[in-house]
Amino acid sequence: MKNIKLIEVPSEIGAGTRGASLGVEAIKIAAMDFMSNFFIHFPSEKIPHENKLLYEPIESPYAKRIKGTQLMYEKVGKAVTDSIKNNFFPVIISGDHSTAGATIAGIKAAKPKCKLGVIWIDAHADLHTPYTTPSGNLHGMPLAIALGEDNKDCAVHNLDEETTKYWDKLKSSSKNSQKILPEDVVFISLRDFEKEEKYLIDKYDMKVVSIKEVRSKGPENVVRSVIRYLDDCTDIYISFDVDSLDSSLSKGTGTPVSNGLKEREAEDLISKFMQNRKVCCFEITEVNPTLDKENLMAEIAFNILQRSVNVLMMN
Repeated sequence: MKNIKLIEVPSEIGAGTRGASLGVEAIKIAAMDFMSNFFIHFPSEKIPHENKLLYEPIESPYAKRIKGTQLMYEKVGKAVTDSIKNNFFPVIISGDHSTAGATIAGIKAAKPKCKLGVIWIDAHADLHTPYTTPSGNLHGMPLAIALGEDNKDCAVHNLDEETTKYWDKLKSSSKNSQKILPEDVVFISLRDFEKEEKYLIDKYDMKVVSIKEVRSKGPENVVRSVIRYLDDCTDIYISFDVDSLDSSLSKGTGTPVSNGLKEREAEDLISKFMQNRKVCCFEITEVNPTLDKENLMAEIAFNILQRSVNVLMMN
């Protein structure tokens, strides 16, 4: 049985659509609607956000609000590090996906010698950099940050000195510019990415598990093969973006994509991954109730969250 700690990150400065900062509270409301005591059962920490920056002019068009994101990295990274050092299993509920790089930095700061595997359950690769981004939104860059990757081979932008400085700060958070290796990342449900991201996936031969593979092999067999693939990793972090679900289910998120996971498939995958003792951290992200009807996305996210944590409690 693991000691769970909830880390709430109601930040949305890395997203392109407003409303993701309300995702944490929407999931709590879903829990109340289901008459669950989930959120009073575990210790929790709420990370102060920098959402005031949404009202200020954008200084770095290719890395929007990067200064605020760098502050969020310090706060989130410290919370994750402190939780692990105090023998808690951190469960992060975040607004937008940009701070996932901080989660990874926090794990590495707590376990500097670990070889960290990453299971990225997401419709998107999040491998853009300020040199390649089509949007400038930092929630499309956390994996590149964790990999210490600039992807200058595919550069389409020239960065100003200030953006470069803060980008380098993000990559070097936890005093390590490469916190994970490309061969230790597994994408599941990936189906919407740009040619610059595909370049990195192909360059490093990164593992991608398609929806078709999930359906043909079944969640249990997929989990077994992914765990085998990450066999030489000492620890595993699971990041679950709700847009990995099919767009018929994930209307309450900023970037829904068709042909995604069904709710039961996501539940089965994550709960089976959680049975593995190498898993040291779980994150759920990108619920946006302003785009939703009747809080459906938050209810689905809560069901997945609750089942996953229940598995942890039994281990």
